Amino acid sequence: MADPMPLAQELLTRAHSPTTAASHYTERIVKRPLHLRPTSPVPSARAERRTALNKHKATSRSRKALKPRPLSAAQKRSLGLLEIPKAQQKYAIYEPLHRLWLGYMREILGVGGKGDPERRPYISAANSGPILVSADMHGALVEVVRSRCVSRVGVKGIVVRDSKFVFEIVTKGNCVKCEFPASPKPLYVLLAVWGVC
Repeated sequence: MADPMPLAQELLTRAHSPTTAASHYTERIVKRPLHLRPTSPVPSARAERRTALNKHKATSRSRKALKPRPLSAAQKRSLGLLEIPKAQQKYAIYEPLHRLWLGYMREILGVGGKGDPERRPYISAANSGPILVSADMHGALVEVVRSRCVSRVGVKGIVVRDSKFVFEIVTKGNCVKCEFPASPKPLYVLLAVWGVC
């Protein structure tokens, strides 16, 4: 039995004459040089560490790129995330928050209720000033006593938002107003209204 014809030669004989197919097969397939890459040396431990580190950096960069970025202040304003909805601008909603806030202030100042005579009966600026400045003001009942803008004097309400130099207050007329104190959180204005003492 004769040796079977290689597949490439068989395909060439279908498309060309037998002599052309044989010449194409010998010139272009059998005598074609096969370039082999020489074996590379074993990489050093330092090179392996470097490639592993580069791969780790690339994956962490791609992972970091997929994480959502926090919204900027301008984006929050444009989306209306900082605004209190009209349905939530009611004084009655924030009255329980004010009662909760009074308990919080009694606790951090160490002032007891009516039935606790052991606690200190008064607050002085020297010992309680730092505590009051760093206290959370959400729920505080405040009143503007002095302001450059005369129309703001007398505004009284519960703090619903406490930013760096701004209090947003909901008044008894179910209206949210922004108040900008002259100095950050002036304690002499707020202490008279708290009702903690």
